[in-house]
Amino acid sequence: MIPEPDILVVGAGLGGVAAALAACRAGRTVVLTEETDWIGGQLTSQAVPPDEHPWVEQFGTTASYRRLREGIRAYYRQWYPMRSEALALTGLNPGAGRVSKLCHEPRIALTVLEAMLAPHRAAGRLTLLTEHRAVAAESDNDVIRAVTLENLRTGDRYTVTARYVIDATETGELLELGGVEHAIGAEARGEFDEPHAPEQAQPLNQQGITVCFALSHHEGENHTVDRPADYDFWRSYRPDFWPGPLLGFQAPDPRSLESVPRTFVPNPDVDPLAVSADQSADAGDKELWGFRRILARGMHRPGAFDSDITLVNWPLNDYWLKPLIGAGEAVSAQAVAEARQLSLSLLYWLQTEAPRQDGGTGFPGLRIRPDITGTEDGLAKAPYVRESRRIKAVTTVTEHDVSIDIVGPHGGTRHRDSVGVGSYRIDLHPSTGGDNYIDIGSVPFEIPLGALVPRRVRNLLPAGKNVGTTHITNGCYRLHPVEWNIGEAAGALAAHCLTEGVEPQQVQSEDKRYEAFARLLDRDGVQRHWPDVRGY
Repeated sequence: MIPEPDILVVGAGLGGVAAALAACRAGRTVVLTEETDWIGGQLTSQAVPPDEHPWVEQFGTTASYRRLREGIRAYYRQWYPMRSEALALTGLNPGAGRVSKLCHEPRIALTVLEAMLAPHRAAGRLTLLTEHRAVAAESDNDVIRAVTLENLRTGDRYTVTARYVIDATETGELLELGGVEHAIGAEARGEFDEPHAPEQAQPLNQQGITVCFALSHHEGENHTVDRPADYDFWRSYRPDFWPGPLLGFQAPDPRSLESVPRTFVPNPDVDPLAVSADQSADAGDKELWGFRRILARGMHRPGAFDSDITLVNWPLNDYWLKPLIGAGEAVSAQAVAEARQLSLSLLYWLQTEAPRQDGGTGFPGLRIRPDITGTEDGLAKAPYVRESRRIKAVTTVTEHDVSIDIVGPHGGTRHRDSVGVGSYRIDLHPSTGGDNYIDIGSVPFEIPLGALVPRRVRNLLPAGKNVGTTHITNGCYRLHPVEWNIGEAAGALAAHCLTEGVEPQQVQSEDKRYEAFARLLDRDGVQRHWPDVRGY
């Protein structure tokens, strides 16, 4: 039997895990569900190393997110055969990837996340249900009364009642199931007067998804996979806004949209300790092997590893032909299936036809790594989802709050009800509506509590990309540390409301109630304001 918890958290991505931890810390009982068999979402089952701002080692995250990061580093220091020079680094970057100051294998993050949850599971406060998904929700009088879960292994269904429900799913599924007012896709420019919004609303215009995978390279060996069923299509596919075939090393620069070559040299002879990851200075995405490298053999004692491992989340395997949300389950399933075929086609192209710097073609020594992704075929367990349904919130974060062109490099909206901070460029990938990259400079921002509070429903809170942003501002709110902060604030808010006998709308609107909640966030190490830093 599934216990009746104080709080039901549906979805165990980063936001869901953070929400469960915060609620359990406050002494509340929690049921946490997850569709896959791995918790951690974009960091694990989607296999994406963290996208973070350049100040992440000093400030700009919650204390619990820092514990996650340091736990990952501690794992490598304890168990991997690292060089003494690497072990001595306070800011160890195990993969020496350029996308982040902490590139690592997804399974290591999974281990640390499970360790963070373990005491609460042992105490009986937390029940974790993997391979479960929400299939229905009952609502009455602006309250979500119950959620029906399906066990994906057995097909059994259970109805769970809880006083608070937190939607931490990747696509905001409870918003649809529970009839919670929400937006999908791109809002019309007239709704919020955002400069980069389209003239008309485009609900099926959504950022592309990506099915990631990991690669190592073994010169002289042949690991070529079977020719994918859709390879002929993807080999010849050339988007209207692309400088050449999608399967090619020429692609737009996300910030300027100019055609820029990417390079691909497996296992470059460069000391990984010399790599610097700073997104504000260099996006780092032009050298594909090193961009999202998650294991650098040069970090370790000679002979420990015969290859680096890199994570493939590139322009070449972004998928945008069909929307993931809003067009029905059949279209959504087709989108995921086609995205998987695109990634397998990219792998086959790399192994057989990709141009080499020595004038040859193909890298047959490339080996897909199912041991890294925890799957039979080596593709990530779930697609990397960049955009979700978004609640119609008390506060909607718009381009006017965060765009550097509008507010200036030291600007940005200061929220009286801040529950955290974040920073990243407004980074929208090519979309199902035919848009190229929309990549805009932004400023470090505060996360308003009002963006977590639905306008009508009284006991449901978002804990991820389903907060009150727009299609545009989702581009800087969707990254790992921001999702964690949103989830932590949602879990803490649900627990606080239960303790005080109040509702989220009251905490947000009444200064004294908000101040009492803010003191709890401060106590738990949730940074709510930025020092004087410049946007980029």
